Amino acid sequence: MSDETNPINPEHDDDAAVYVISIASQLSGLHPQTLRQYDRLGLVSPGRASGRGRRYSLRDIALLRNVQRLIGEGINHAGIKRIIELESAVANMALEVAKLRVEMDALLESNPPTSLARRQATPVVVYKQES
Repeated sequence: MSDETNPINPEHDDDAAVYVISIASQLSGLHPQTLRQYDRLGLVSPGRASGRGRRYSLRDIALLRNVQRLIGEGINHAGIKRIIELESAVANMALEVAKLRVEMDALLESNPPTSLARRQATPVVVYKQES
């Protein structure tokens, strides 16, 4: 079985653009012309083969399914494009925050703060006025 017809191939990662438009169409449940239209609109940007043919990755196919779900919810193409851009920006920021946290933890471990004193727990005193 070739790589283009096997949807679950451990040799490829999710970003490997290996599926031709006919296979991507079957995997996404969309007509090939719809995939071309989404490419023209900038909703999905598949890779290109040497002959300029589109090659879709598993991530592209998941995105196509997400686009179809959003269309089913009544969102127009411009709105979907903006949602995709914002989701991508949030994912990129989450990665950056995770990297910064790892870096900060490493710095704190190698250089523990000495100027910051720990707060001492103060007992809570309950005041009850006697009548």
